[in-house]
Amino acid sequence: MEYIVINGQKPLKGCVQIGGAKNAALAIVPAAVASGGVCIIDNLPDINDVHNLANAIEKLGATCRFLDKHTLEINAGSINTHIADYDLATKMRASYYLLGALLGRFGEAHVPMPGGCDFGYRPIDYHLKGFEALGAKCVLEHGWVKVSAEKLIGAEIYLDCPSVGATINIMIAAVFAEGTTQIENAAREPHIVDTANFLNMIGAKISGAGTDIIKINGVESLGCGRYTIIPDQIETGTYMIAAAITDGDITVKNIIPKHMDPLTAKLRDMNCQVEEGPDYLRVYRDGELKGCDVRTSYYPGFPTDLQPQMATLLCTASGTSVVTETVFNNRFQYINELKRLGANLKVDGRTAVTKGHCVFTGAQVGATDLRSGAALVLAGLAARGETTIGNVYHLDRGYECFESKFRSLGADITRIERDE
Repeated sequence: MEYIVINGQKPLKGCVQIGGAKNAALAIVPAAVASGGVCIIDNLPDINDVHNLANAIEKLGATCRFLDKHTLEINAGSINTHIADYDLATKMRASYYLLGALLGRFGEAHVPMPGGCDFGYRPIDYHLKGFEALGAKCVLEHGWVKVSAEKLIGAEIYLDCPSVGATINIMIAAVFAEGTTQIENAAREPHIVDTANFLNMIGAKISGAGTDIIKINGVESLGCGRYTIIPDQIETGTYMIAAAITDGDITVKNIIPKHMDPLTAKLRDMNCQVEEGPDYLRVYRDGELKGCDVRTSYYPGFPTDLQPQMATLLCTASGTSVVTETVFNNRFQYINELKRLGANLKVDGRTAVTKGHCVFTGAQVGATDLRSGAALVLAGLAARGETTIGNVYHLDRGYECFESKFRSLGADITRIERDE
């Protein structure tokens, strides 16, 4: 078993380089399956989910070759099956994008129900509703999702909520639908725009990505190309919050500052200085942290993937703060672990309240999912004494070189192996 051990209360200072966006990479790599040719993807994060997805695509018959640890060459021309590998696909949530890619290209896809972080009921109903609107038949059977269509026909599709996964999955499949598809109430996240840009580069005709109405004019086939993934919004936010919680001074580089506006606004409300450059943000405190209220929402609202990290920060601020989770129904599972470190959070349904002024103290805790693991690391960095964090495989799904990047900023953080 691997653990992370942290000796906290060291102000973090310096610069940190942000890698490629996990959520964009996990959509664009499957989208390359639809091309039928060779695509090269640059600025991929070197994380377990990307490697598992590449292995899953190879099991379909494609050739995947890492030119370096951040560049993947995918030759999808040799794919010879529409059935995804069960063990690999169930390790990650993003495997469901293979449904849209295989359905669009081959007219059929069999993919097991996806895995990923467990923080509540996460159905794929909206994905299937979209596929059915395009003319596909969808069957859930023995843990598998099976979709098929003799021919995909463009349609108007209204999403009851702006689901990110459904927006991307429908968009990928609709690239091959005859006529025009219009997705209304579409999600607007940056990685949706990134996926659309990649597909357009290899021959798709998509407009409106980044707005709530996306239009796709169907094409018969896609070509090849080379594409660079955008920087990771959530990795960026985690280091910005690390600066605030440790009373440090961190510059996050190789980012798109506009993507961070929801967090930047909250940090400024909390008495932090956020200095903005063309591709960087510098974050440091300007006195005592003040509490504020946070409500997660779809982009451009406050991202749910930064909610655990932000709630951890608010525990250390003055005054009462309220965190409301509107995207997922059970994303406060991490709070019991955070309480082991001294957090004073109380949960009622989708709302958590802290009265602030918490001083974290080291303890042994375990990550319950990817972002909860990041929250526990942040708490450990701010805590008195030694914190030991288990289940760190969650972190490896979404953060590259997590400990070494924090060490470069002055953190006393180490990964070790211990007997279970």
